[in-house]
Amino acid sequence: MDGDFRTEFVREPAALRSYPALVLNADYRPLSYYPLSLWTWQEAVKAAWLERVDIVAEYDHCVRSPSMTLRIPSVIVLKDYVKPQKRVAFTRFNLFLRDEFRCQYCGAKGELTFDHVVPRARGGVTSWENVVAACSPCNLSKGSKSLRQAGLSLRKAPRPPEPEQLRNMGRKFPPNHLHESWLDFLYWDAELDA
Repeated sequence: MDGDFRTEFVREPAALRSYPALVLNADYRPLSYYPLSLWTWQEAVKAAWLERVDIVAEYDHCVRSPSMTLRIPSVIVLKDYVKPQKRVAFTRFNLFLRDEFRCQYCGAKGELTFDHVVPRARGGVTSWENVVAACSPCNLSKGSKSLRQAGLSLRKAPRPPEPEQLRNMGRKFPPNHLHESWLDFLYWDAELDA
């Protein structure tokens, strides 16, 4: 192990946090694409030590204990298959992901809030079928009016997303950093260009 690298860890213990491990299910697909299923290097090493995962790829850097040296895992595979959820939780994050992080009235990206299509003041409920992502200007101009009264229309009808649909949507929004050892596992089932 490079002495400068060890010194860097001693001076900056947070530097080891920059070695996350991509977590794959037993079928070699990520547990989730967005947010990408990542564990800290400590969690990955512990799971490997407890024989709960197999290490598929490693970083060039090592961690040491008095009795052993281990290269930091970059891709790990769970030994036991985790069955994907059949129902998508109704959360703000999942709502924005369903709507592709765009206002469903004007298509703008950026600062989003959510809007009740049928306002709560008019009996609208908080559900997948009645809530959409909206930018602040559209949300403020709509207020508690109906779509017709506000002169707005929806880009697509709101409905509950299927888990697979949401997973595929998440693949369109890769994280800021993708380690090269992850790429084969993230997009292995993507359609190839001819």
